Amino acid sequence: MIEKKHTALASIYLINDAIASNLAMLTAWFLRFNVEIIPVTKGAQGFATYIHVLPVVTVVFPLAFAVQGLYRVRPARSKAEEWLSVAIGSVVATVVLSGVLLWLRPGSPDVAYSRATLAIFMVCAILFVIGGRMLVRAVVDRRHRAGKDLDRVLIAGSGELAVAVVERMRSHRELGFRIVGYLRNGDDARLDALPCLGSIDDVQRVVDEHGIDHVFVALPHASSTAMNRLLERLVRSLVSIHVVPDLLQFMVLRSRVEDIDGLPTINLSEAPLEGWSRFVKRGFDLMVASAALLVFSPLMLLIALAIWLEDRRPIFYRQVRMGLDGKPFRILKFRSMKVGAENESGAKWAERDDPRRTRMGRLIRPWSLDELPQLFNVLQGDMSIVGPRPERPQFVEQFRAEFPHYMLRHKVRAGMTGWAQVHGWRGNTSVRMRIEHDLYYIENWSLMLDLKILFMTVVHGLRHENAY
Repeated sequence: MIEKKHTALASIYLINDAIASNLAMLTAWFLRFNVEIIPVTKGAQGFATYIHVLPVVTVVFPLAFAVQGLYRVRPARSKAEEWLSVAIGSVVATVVLSGVLLWLRPGSPDVAYSRATLAIFMVCAILFVIGGRMLVRAVVDRRHRAGKDLDRVLIAGSGELAVAVVERMRSHRELGFRIVGYLRNGDDARLDALPCLGSIDDVQRVVDEHGIDHVFVALPHASSTAMNRLLERLVRSLVSIHVVPDLLQFMVLRSRVEDIDGLPTINLSEAPLEGWSRFVKRGFDLMVASAALLVFSPLMLLIALAIWLEDRRPIFYRQVRMGLDGKPFRILKFRSMKVGAENESGAKWAERDDPRRTRMGRLIRPWSLDELPQLFNVLQGDMSIVGPRPERPQFVEQFRAEFPHYMLRHKVRAGMTGWAQVHGWRGNTSVRMRIEHDLYYIENWSLMLDLKILFMTVVHGLRHENAY
């Protein structure tokens, strides 16, 4: 039932996006060739010319929005975040549409579509899609406030699992669940702001009296006898039963139920970077890395020359790090330490005023300029532009023994910058906080989040007090 409600809402948004993008194309034609907000110099194009484009628009725009995660159930996000995702999706879709129209020209092979019209169309699409989504949300919210399309929910239990259920439902009010109350299990904790309707032994009476549609069974493993007793009563009614497994301590990343020939299994570490998402992120990495190499190549040549002039030693430093799926790779950096700096000390964190640094190292390390050659690691596929920073195998073995969820960082490619780094958790800082930030990034990945981290890196992250 939950999946059906989400699918229904996602379908409404998809229909809205398709209609809005089609209206945006027609509006762009009208503004371009009738209102002439941009002067027409090569003759007006007919209305039918742009009618033929609409089927392509109907496919491309929802696909671009799907890649942005606009049809997924995600942690509650602000309106600004959703609007930015719509804007990014619209830009990507317009670029894809422009490329498609170079090869596929609906209506007539001799038609050259106006780039000015496509630019107007992109702006209109952003405005129309956002406006349509706001309208959908307002209508759904109004119907829910009027008591329509609501499902009445009863929580069986009042412990940590029950609290998690309540929090998730309250963060997704658009799905139309109204929590009527909860049933206590013995003398366990109480749920704030929710009425206690009795004990779990009163479930049949409560379901009948309150017209319950869904019962969420959120009992710990220790209450297996009580759970069996509860389920025996519930299976005799028509209410929908949802059992929440007592696996919170293991459910670090997204979890979902998978089916093996009718046998349900719970995947406790489902990462969002699969399928199309992984393809899109890889394309983003290649574009950004290529552009960054073009921009920074003069600076990189100057740094390389300065390192060579200082002591004629190797310009680059290669070090083994652990990457995607725990596979080692050689990370590439400008050499900022003396040759053989770790021969005696072994692997260790860099320190403030580290005597192992060269003169160039003292200059480039605080600004993270020694990391620039990792752009080649990105192009080779060993790293990503954004992701958890890779660690040396010696430190990985140490951290995986101390922190149970540490290895989940390797579900994605290591990054040149990341969510932890832009929040100050870099260098010799709290490993626990870095893990928390890295897992947040993996679980909530989107192209928009990568862009946000890049922006924060440029603004806050190039020079940092812990980079030495």
